[in-house]
Amino acid sequence: MLYSLLNAYTADFLAFFTSLIIMLLCGKKFIKIMRTWQHEGQPIRECGPKSHLETKKGTPTMGGLLILTAITISTLLFSNLKQEMTWVCLGVMIIFGIAGFVDDYVKVKKHTPNAMTAKVKLLIQFAVAAGVAYFATTQYEAPMNFSIIVPYLDFPINLWWFYIPFAMIVIAGASNAVNLSDGLDGLAAGLLIPPFMVLGFIALLIGFEYYDFMPFPSLSIICSAVIGACLGFLWFNCSPAQIFMGDTGSLSLGALLGTIAILSKQDLLLAIIGFVFVVEALSVMIQVFWYKRTKTRVFLMAPIHHHFEQKGWKETTVVIRFWIIGWLVAGLGMLAVVSPTAWGN
Repeated sequence: MLYSLLNAYTADFLAFFTSLIIMLLCGKKFIKIMRTWQHEGQPIRECGPKSHLETKKGTPTMGGLLILTAITISTLLFSNLKQEMTWVCLGVMIIFGIAGFVDDYVKVKKHTPNAMTAKVKLLIQFAVAAGVAYFATTQYEAPMNFSIIVPYLDFPINLWWFYIPFAMIVIAGASNAVNLSDGLDGLAAGLLIPPFMVLGFIALLIGFEYYDFMPFPSLSIICSAVIGACLGFLWFNCSPAQIFMGDTGSLSLGALLGTIAILSKQDLLLAIIGFVFVVEALSVMIQVFWYKRTKTRVFLMAPIHHHFEQKGWKETTVVIRFWIIGWLVAGLGMLAVVSPTAWGN
């Protein structure tokens, strides 16, 4: 067991550093290529903060292409390719990445902040999420295959076939929530690291419990690769950003986050460790709902990170404070790793 555990941790570290090194070594050249190709960079929404129209104008997008490349290479090198979960996670990430790339491409070529319609995005998201949800039900024995686990109590609740639509909402919701959070330099990339770290640790434990102490639990290695890629991306994406991840990165990484949460049975815990993403998504839903009915706004601007900008907070202040919250809730999520039974022991 100790040998297997050591191998697993070694694989995680190798995946992390491989992704990180790929990002750091290729980032500068990649940004140069994107600037040459995109010319005017990512179109900035005129309805957004006025300060963004000048400070972010001309910044290239599609940084998600390099992020996904680094994650894919690291996963293929160090993960257990015999595990179906490996290919499911890569498939989800790539499909959502392609959808995001198409969206980014149209934005850049037509120089419009709006490309793929919300209906088309949701159709793709729910179609892929349905396949993942069904796959998840085949990975555990009944009744756990249709159950969700209540954090901290370690108590399963059987949803029966309602589990599939629930899992679909988790994956699509996570994808859109991360996408909505990608509005400030370094915000989304920095917020993704804590929840992936928590899920990676949990996935490592689950890998040993359910896969006969296999030396390379795939989910934890994928999480490590994501953390390394996001950390490397922050080198170029921190304020002032040299490149944005775009929908290519945000949609795919959000979907991957939801997928790993589903496969590791941490559906509800994701709402805790991804609390900032949840708040970002809810702020948009509340704003749209309330404005359609009253023609007034609850927030000065949505998503909520723009609300604080409108209140006078500097962009870096918003980002760092949101990061702090992200790490705090991740710490709370780590407490759920220890079950009540383990506490008693």
